[in-house]
Amino acid sequence: MLENLHKKKKELLKEFQDILPDNLPNELPPYRMHQHKIMEEPGSKPTFRAPYRLSPTELVDMKKQIKYLLAKGLIRPSTSPYGVPVLFTPKPDGSLRMCIDYRALNMQTIKNKYPIPRIDDLLDQLRRATVFSKLDPQSGYWQIRMADNSIHKTAFRTRYGSY
Repeated sequence: MLENLHKKKKELLKEFQDILPDNLPNELPPYRMHQHKIMEEPGSKPTFRAPYRLSPTELVDMKKQIKYLLAKGLIRPSTSPYGVPVLFTPKPDGSLRMCIDYRALNMQTIKNKYPIPRIDDLLDQLRRATVFSKLDPQSGYWQIRMADNSIHKTAFRTRYGSY
């Protein structure tokens, strides 16, 4: 049975290699049936915040990460009226994770009211299951394409420019 599961896993990974690649391509994800849209409350104004003050270490890391994201085609220079700051949080290994502070934008977005499943209901549904799996897509947040009419809302500002 275990060998059969490994075979089935390989078949599934091959079938869905476009959404579960070993390495991410140096480009935006393909257009799919759904793109992420940012819908704002009526009357909202573009969110614009000055860059935060960062340590010398964070500035060096930010330059590296921006260079990497530009090379991957995941960001581009921006002239959007929107723009929010960047901050850093430590990763478990001690390196820095660059985060974009979208809190101001989030305050004026229309919230998705669809109910989240209850954990106890999900556990009830899994009660007789014998096989469990877990997927951890590589940089999953970069694998969902942004709707073209929302891209300008995701601009972030740094002392080196807006992206």
